[in-house]
Amino acid sequence: MADVLPLVEARLVTALGEPDARAAVTFLGTDRVEVLRFQEGDIVRYATLGMSARPMADPTAVIADPVAGPRAELVLSVRSGLADTDKVLRPLAVLAASPQVEGVVVAPGASLDVGEPLWPGAPFTSVLVAEPGGLVEDLELDEPMEPVRFLPLLPMTPNEAAWKRVHGAQELQERWLTRGTDLRRPTRTSVALD
Repeated sequence: MADVLPLVEARLVTALGEPDARAAVTFLGTDRVEVLRFQEGDIVRYATLGMSARPMADPTAVIADPVAGPRAELVLSVRSGLADTDKVLRPLAVLAASPQVEGVVVAPGASLDVGEPLWPGAPFTSVLVAEPGGLVEDLELDEPMEPVRFLPLLPMTPNEAAWKRVHGAQELQERWLTRGTDLRRPTRTSVALD
C-alpha cells in the first residue's frame, strides 16, 4: 500500500495553499503527527498531517484492520491576530493521536476534549467535529482503503459542550447559526443557551 501522507499533504496544499509553518509532535507509542499552518487573509487554518496514516479502528474490534476503516485529518480555522492561537498545535496533535492512543473513531458530531484551553486564555477546551467536504474535499484512495476525510473542528465553550451532550450536535449548530455566532473568533463567548 502506498504511503497516504504525501497524498494528504498534496490535497491540503491544493485546497489551502503552501503552509507557512509546521510543527511535529510524537507521543510515546504513536506515529508522528504534524500540524501545518496556512494563512489566508485574516484567517489562519491549522491542519493535522499523520492521523490518516492508519485507519481508525472500532474500539470493540479484537484486531485492528491495517487497511480498511475510516481515515481523517483535522482542520481548525480561526481569525488571526486576536489570540495566541499558534499554541493550539499541541492540543491538535493530541486530538489527532486519540484514535491510536484511545482507540476512538473520530466522526462528525463527536465532541473532543483536551481538558485545558486550546490556546492561552482560550474559552474553549473542546471542539465539535463538523461535516467534511466544504473546505477540503475528501481524498479518494485505492480500494479497499476508505477516503481520507478532512474534518472541520468548531471550538466549544464548556457550557456549549454540556448543552450539546443533552441536545445533540445538530441543535448546537442550529443555535450557533440562528444567533449569528462567529465560530472563527478565538475570543468569542458562549452562545445564549436559554
